[in-house]
Amino acid sequence: MQNKYILNPNPLVQFLQKDRNDFTKTDLIKYITENNIEMVNFRYIGGDGRLKTLNFIINSLQHLDSILTYGERVDGSSLFPYIEAGASDLYVIPRYRTAFLNPFSEIPAIDILCSYYTKEGKPLESAPEYTLRKAHEEFKKVTGMEFQAMGELEYYVISEKEELFETEDQKGYHESTPFCKWAAFRCECMRAIAQTGGQIKYGHSEVGNFTLGTTAYEQNEIEFLPVNIEDTADQLVIAKWIMRTLADQYGINLTFAPKITAGKAGSGLHIHTRLMQNGQNMYIKNGELTPAALKAIAGILDIASSLTAFGNTNPTSYFRLVPHQEAPTNICWGDRNRSVLVRVPLGWTQGASHMITDANPLEKNAQESDPGIKQTVEFRCPDGSADLYLLLAGLAVAARHGFEMVNAIEYAQERYVSVNIFDDAHKATAEKLNHLPASCAESAECLEKQRHIYEEHQVFSPKLLDGIIHKLKSYNDRTLRQEIGNNTERLTELVKKYLNAE
Repeated sequence: MQNKYILNPNPLVQFLQKDRNDFTKTDLIKYITENNIEMVNFRYIGGDGRLKTLNFIINSLQHLDSILTYGERVDGSSLFPYIEAGASDLYVIPRYRTAFLNPFSEIPAIDILCSYYTKEGKPLESAPEYTLRKAHEEFKKVTGMEFQAMGELEYYVISEKEELFETEDQKGYHESTPFCKWAAFRCECMRAIAQTGGQIKYGHSEVGNFTLGTTAYEQNEIEFLPVNIEDTADQLVIAKWIMRTLADQYGINLTFAPKITAGKAGSGLHIHTRLMQNGQNMYIKNGELTPAALKAIAGILDIASSLTAFGNTNPTSYFRLVPHQEAPTNICWGDRNRSVLVRVPLGWTQGASHMITDANPLEKNAQESDPGIKQTVEFRCPDGSADLYLLLAGLAVAARHGFEMVNAIEYAQERYVSVNIFDDAHKATAEKLNHLPASCAESAECLEKQRHIYEEHQVFSPKLLDGIIHKLKSYNDRTLRQEIGNNTERLTELVKKYLNAE
């Protein structure tokens, strides 16, 4: 029997010969003791969306067992703005399935993502990872399906300009070396991410490339495979940490910022979703979208304006969400249409086996399989500022909301668009559609109006939503886009301020 773990790049999976979702405390102790691991690092998400770290040097087997069993205390008021100092102690408890070998540490170390617990030993209701867990559990209760997602992580590498083999401005899509300068860096990132358990689909250079003075900006993308939404969030936050750390070692800057300068491609974080039940993709049947798909699409469209509160979280986000930049501004959906908010991309639903035999005549007996497993539905407005756990929790709430809506299928059908709504010839169609918010201030107002949907089933805590609304309003950016316009100098100042904000 073939070893199913033979190609898995995760050292723990290779050593333990088991799926990471099946890791136990005993497994981790076995790996640590037999591989001379000297350190354990706890990692957990703060209110700013970035990974925080607590380092432990292992001094005995008893000490290791205690760390892995009881976790440790942290100051919640220093991690989250909505937690008061008077009652701020929290526990961080490791989730064994997330353990990975640290790819950077000179001291051999195992890193583990953690969840937050209160003094009563209960999950912290407002914690991002617990909010996502609750959202998924409620979605499964209502639908009987698993919610899966994958992210398209776009980013810019910022470096000194090279004179040789320049790529034409905004023409970098899928370039190879030597025109793509940072392909080797991208591949090194991909390998490190895969070794930590990230399920990568592929990587490539993206459209955006330009120079400002002697500084070059090159856009790339790493895209992931669909997994359950808790794992989606975990692997994306680890990926961003890896990419920034590796960039620091290279002596270059790397940013997931939504916008760098006027007139150039911004960086999005497109999220593809999929509903699974008994190994079947519930979005597609006989090559057609199912009622389940239409209901999920309806739910996402209905609360899309407030989803920006989790997916577009600082003022630069709204300099990307403008017409003619392949970023959505209108609330609608379509298939293979990059001008819409929700897109149904090509899904190998027709002629899948025929294509491979046509390209490879020797493969005359190609097996017919169900290509529909690859079909996804893409949400196109989020960007690198997103709070990944809350964004995915919001999408799960939205999809569940679609199943609970009256006339959800009709609602979706009425908002289907088959034309490029950025084209002046279809201006009348665009004008009939609702618009996404144009600022953090508008996003906050949309969340206030729709917060009851997120609070249903006790998924999003009121205190958490209050904190998000307050933060978005504090930017005071309602007219910022109009004030700055195409003023490159002022936009550059704004981008610099939020260059490394999540």
